[in-house]
Amino acid sequence: MASPPQDQRTSGELMAAIAGRVPLRNLHSQVLWHLGVAIVRGDYPEGSILPSDSELLQQFAVSRTVLREALKTLAAKGMIEARARIGTRVLPHARWNLFDADVLAWHFESGPDLAFLRSLSEIRIGIELESAALAAGRRTPEQAEALLDCARRMGEAATPEEFARTDLEFHRTVAEATGNPFMASISTLVELALTAAFTFSSPVRDPQAMEATVAAHARIAQAIKAGDADEARDAMKAVISTGFARAAARMEGEGA
Repeated sequence: MASPPQDQRTSGELMAAIAGRVPLRNLHSQVLWHLGVAIVRGDYPEGSILPSDSELLQQFAVSRTVLREALKTLAAKGMIEARARIGTRVLPHARWNLFDADVLAWHFESGPDLAFLRSLSEIRIGIELESAALAAGRRTPEQAEALLDCARRMGEAATPEEFARTDLEFHRTVAEATGNPFMASISTLVELALTAAFTFSSPVRDPQAMEATVAAHARIAQAIKAGDADEARDAMKAVISTGFARAAARMEGEGA
């Protein structure tokens, strides 16, 4: 490509590294990333028409096949729609699949606002509180011990990235302990929320926040091990609410 997107050791590669995935490096993924971020950022507002195929081919210096595949992927995510004799139109935000990992990553790459973070925290509360309650009734002894071990290792994390990776492992284990395949599938949303929150704030550099965060996760683990669904819900809500408050304070401080 003649004009690759900015260094993706920002949200893209960072999220992939924490989640244990290898980011795609092919031309299709690069064009997709560039266009996805541009749409979310508002470079191409809702209702606007994307540049013509010939313009995009010149901009990215890729084959027509690569460009068409990227556009098809964006269409499948509900972000664009191609119409004969009109062009490719950016669809309203309400049509976008916000549960899609790429769409979420593009929001964080373009710099989400406080309202977006709040909405994400609210949907996490709707999902993860019930996950914690179900896990309290269905977890295996091995899963209960794995959660306690995760909480312990969070306290030993030496870097923000190590902490985020262990935090993600904790929440994945809660989802798996529900025994509900839908909960495990939705954990992609949680994965993106956690890894993105890492880019805004991490308790690792603040000993007091670190101690409180580790204790809060240990509380979840202990409630699940004890089979206490109500306590598991309350403890999970506290973790999510505190995480949002920390990120919000960081964003407001930077905007001051």
